[in-house]
Amino acid sequence: MWLVWLLSVVLLVSAGIAYRVPAKRIRLLGEEPIKLSVPLSEFPMQVSGWAGTELSIRSTTREYMEDNFADDFFSRRYVNSDTNTWADVYVVYCASRPGGILGHRPRVCYRAHGWQHEGTKTMQFESKGGRHIDCLMHQFYKAPPDYGRMIVLSFYVVNGQVTASERGFSGPLGRRPNIARDPRRYVAQVQISSVLQESVEAAARDMADMILQFLPSKGGEKGMEKLADVEKGR
Repeated sequence: MWLVWLLSVVLLVSAGIAYRVPAKRIRLLGEEPIKLSVPLSEFPMQVSGWAGTELSIRSTTREYMEDNFADDFFSRRYVNSDTNTWADVYVVYCASRPGGILGHRPRVCYRAHGWQHEGTKTMQFESKGGRHIDCLMHQFYKAPPDYGRMIVLSFYVVNGQVTASERGFSGPLGRRPNIARDPRRYVAQVQISSVLQESVEAAARDMADMILQFLPSKGGEKGMEKLADVEKGR
């Protein structure tokens, strides 16, 4: 019996060591973000007639991002003086723990800030460079006395591949931490919002190609040298 007891103790100690080693590495991942070769803060302020200004991130949203290993992001309002329209553009890149972005989607976040969900539909838009991108189009409203309407276009980029939903990375493999710290293994979320669907679609068409240029492609190439061509719509 004492041999069985001793073997049990050894197994428990071994299991504890086996857990603590990767757990320590996982915690270390959160201390030093995985960096993009060109940070998202370098995304142009002037894009095809749109002029951007920085937007502050709500404290609750920032805390969620920090707790769930957001490695890089930007949040801006772009105004098009030619059409007298605006659109808010939010992009977040998660590589330390790609699955950390799970749950951080419009239908959760907007409702948490007082918006009522009116409907969501799957659609596709064509970027300025001719790429067809699947996305979700969400509609929200605020009841009296606040009143308000918001249209949110959203999609994800998973290891260089565009997807409209979380199904591509919500399984066990997608949730595991990026121990190798490979910047090509990531999930990025793109949200473009405004009060008018036409404004959202116009901003998405003009900016989607450039956003994708900032994120690692499937093969790992950045393609940043092509940004000038993207801006010109070639």
